[in-house]
Amino acid sequence: MVAFRLSIGNYVDDPELKLPKISSLCIILGMNVLLQISFFIIVSSSNEYAEYLGGSSTFSGLVIGIPTVFGGLALVPMTKFDKGQYAMPLHVGCLAAILGHIAYATAYRLHFLYLILIGRCLNGISFTGFMYTKRYCTDPRIVGIRRRTTLASWLVIGQGLGMTLGPFSGGLLYKIGFSSPIFNGYTSPGWVMACVYAVFWIIIALYFEDVSGVSSQTSSLPLRVVHAPRPSHDEQGGTLFTRATCGVVFCMCWFAMLCFFILGSWEANLPVFGAVTPDLRWSPFSAGNFIALGGITAFPFLLANIYFAGRIQDRKLLALGCGLGLLGLTIFLSLLRTGKIDYGSLFMCWWAIALGFNLATTVTLSLLSKQLPPERNRWSSMVIQYANYTGRVTGAVWGGSGVSVGMLNYVGLEIALVGIGAALFTTLWRNLKAKTG
Repeated sequence: MVAFRLSIGNYVDDPELKLPKISSLCIILGMNVLLQISFFIIVSSSNEYAEYLGGSSTFSGLVIGIPTVFGGLALVPMTKFDKGQYAMPLHVGCLAAILGHIAYATAYRLHFLYLILIGRCLNGISFTGFMYTKRYCTDPRIVGIRRRTTLASWLVIGQGLGMTLGPFSGGLLYKIGFSSPIFNGYTSPGWVMACVYAVFWIIIALYFEDVSGVSSQTSSLPLRVVHAPRPSHDEQGGTLFTRATCGVVFCMCWFAMLCFFILGSWEANLPVFGAVTPDLRWSPFSAGNFIALGGITAFPFLLANIYFAGRIQDRKLLALGCGLGLLGLTIFLSLLRTGKIDYGSLFMCWWAIALGFNLATTVTLSLLSKQLPPERNRWSSMVIQYANYTGRVTGAVWGGSGVSVGMLNYVGLEIALVGIGAALFTTLWRNLKAKTG
């Protein structure tokens, strides 16, 4: 906690360095961690759970990715009624998460395949919190421009924790098994997470201090009548985007989609691929451990990123992350061609991909928030989150189908998508420059 305070200390004198109340910020970061764990905790056992209930590996991938679809649908009414605040989405998110995890768990006793899908759809409503945590960390009312990449780095730390704790705990609960038809290896992740969210909901009610519902552009100064020329369209309606700005927005959305597409596809594919590969033959417990090991070994580098985020330009962090991820994909493609895949070589690829694309997600929203005016923060948070959702759901389905479509085709598509991003990146390099921090 001391290190946390030192790294994001409360700089009240410089508006570019301002930060929200620490207790509220910790709740936002904690919610991000819980959402990440919720997304990943079923990854290691969902394939076998779906097969037990009569589903397939592709259906398992759909179960993993479907929450983001419903998260995207729920964002529309949620943003309509949130009044620019965060408490209401937090409360709704906790309720939806509890109901979703309970539904996922009860599908076993009822032997109803589609109830796990319904439960994950309810979880999707809570996943609107992904957008709100990002928006909170770039909200110009409470976060200075030189603190946004740093706070985004803390969100990525949450991704790393979720990617580690989720699959590991899910695999561990499956390994322990339990003998109850209610609480067993398939259902225990749902029951455990429902209880965790119930406790966290109480913490939110007691300690979260919301921001003012007034727009960041609204002033408390008294009004007075003045005679002025008729404002232009730009002054009336916000900001007219130039071609360069549109290019930057599209580029950041592409990378926001790309990173979560690849991460989501690998997390869904590894348990399936590991189970059918002769030299691996993984159980859900083994698959969960493997995915978690990638997160654990990447974690120190993600933690170091908090320090470097204040000193390295966002565009350089993006290039470094995607370059490292592309290296992992390229090595894996060569391993598939030679057929020499073992635990060590596969882990090397997964580590590079997990670290690289997690690093790259640090800057997609923070860079955009630095280039657009403050009144565009809600809009930019929405478009980046929809790109994230698109990547998560399509990636999970693609990962679940990887063995069926052929692993060479599976990796080849991912490399092609990175190549498109590289073309965008190099073309817009000068336009991607923004303040550090």
